Amino acid sequence: MERFTAIEGGVCAPKGFRAAGVAAGIKYKDRKDVALIVADAPCTAAAMFTTNSLAAAPVVLDRGIARFGCAQAILANSGCANACTGPDGLRDAVECVKATAAELRIDPRHVFVASTGVIGRRLPMKRMLSGMREAVKRLDSTPQAGLDAELAVMTTDTRPKQAAVKVKILGHEVTIGGMCKGSGMIEPNMATMLGFITTDCAIAPGMLRNALRSAVARGFNRLVVDGDESTNDSVFILASGRAGNKEIRHPDSSFRAFRDALIQLIVALTKQMAADGEGATKFVTVRVVGAATERDAEAAARAIAKSPLCKTSWFGKDPNWGRVLAAVGYSGAKIDENTVEVFYGKTWAYKQGKVADGLQLKKLAAELEAPEITITVNLHFNSSRQAEIYTCDFSTDYVHINADYTT
Repeated sequence: MERFTAIEGGVCAPKGFRAAGVAAGIKYKDRKDVALIVADAPCTAAAMFTTNSLAAAPVVLDRGIARFGCAQAILANSGCANACTGPDGLRDAVECVKATAAELRIDPRHVFVASTGVIGRRLPMKRMLSGMREAVKRLDSTPQAGLDAELAVMTTDTRPKQAAVKVKILGHEVTIGGMCKGSGMIEPNMATMLGFITTDCAIAPGMLRNALRSAVARGFNRLVVDGDESTNDSVFILASGRAGNKEIRHPDSSFRAFRDALIQLIVALTKQMAADGEGATKFVTVRVVGAATERDAEAAARAIAKSPLCKTSWFGKDPNWGRVLAAVGYSGAKIDENTVEVFYGKTWAYKQGKVADGLQLKKLAAELEAPEITITVNLHFNSSRQAEIYTCDFSTDYVHINADYTT
């Protein structure tokens, strides 16, 4: 079995990539808001996008670009989603692609664009393109350049989200690096946010798409903040091939090693987003084990993670296990109140019909003092059927952030 190791860094960690992030005044003055990631040469590429039928202009454009399986640059901005902007918004996205390609002297068919921010507003194109040109001048392969790009795509995020891993593939060291933004409007049918991944692995387009799908299913699609899916959700991966490994063309051991390392990277990014959910005070892992089917396990875990009643009880440090069981009950998962168990950390709250007494409740309250908690539900049907969802609590700050988002 191939081994992989977490390392410091982000999108500039793999060979063959440069990045930059600059302040262009898209929404706020003196705040980084235009990011650029560029490969030294055209890369194998794959992407996944929102399944929201009201897709933003960049998503509409990128879907066509992704079909070619080749890209060299990604231009992204925060402060404006370029969604619900009609034909004008699509023309703005196309102009961003053409201008970026001209500035970099590359094929416009190899440029992705991504936007995040308020829906329904046109991109301020003069500032956007000025920012892009400044970003081109500042492109670098340093860790700071990667961090600058990450800072430029943040919206309500309170901290940057980056990760990188190394894995040996047939004697060659392959690196995968990534960054993402996401804090609210998160519960996926695809990818949940904006994610940018680079790797120096040599891998065929079909295998790269398969690896990305698997990793998104295990990571980004297991994230819930509030149950809302954005119009702009996009995840991109570029593979430069600079690691020198024999190109991965088949679902063999080399592919599995790469896929598993990519899963590790995306799960790490997913946990960072859950911990930084809008107004969050707790990072919560919801585990459902012993379900009758894997579908039941995920449905039950997702229902708990999405429940406003559960999420507010975690914020209030209230071990309200009744809300947890109620969520499982309406999830559609098979459940028997005489056999099910609920744990907060290692402390049981409900155990096969037995209810926590006063002493047990004090132990549960202590578990909820921690900034990271795990809620485990054992349905006791099939020991091998389980699922994990990553989420956070709902605090009063979540309400304030979203009550005042556009005003």
